[in-house]
Amino acid sequence: MQATAFTFDPATRAGSVLLDDGTPLPFDAAAFDAGGLRLLRSGQRVRIRTEGSGDARRVVFLTLPTYPDPGA
Repeated sequence: MQATAFTFDPATRAGSVLLDDGTPLPFDAAAFDAGGLRLLRSGQRVRIRTEGSGDARRVVFLTLPTYPDPGA
């Protein structure tokens, strides 16, 4: 699934993405680190994997669309 980077704090490596329907989803450092990225800018398109549903839904992996997904 793809989303758009919304916020990112390089100090904590956490932030949030916006799904195409405008729903914000946060991600933590573990999700950021899993994708092998070093930096993320607001507005960048990213590929994500999520777990859970409803309020428990969370991003567990994110990377740029051009990077390979090791879990695919």
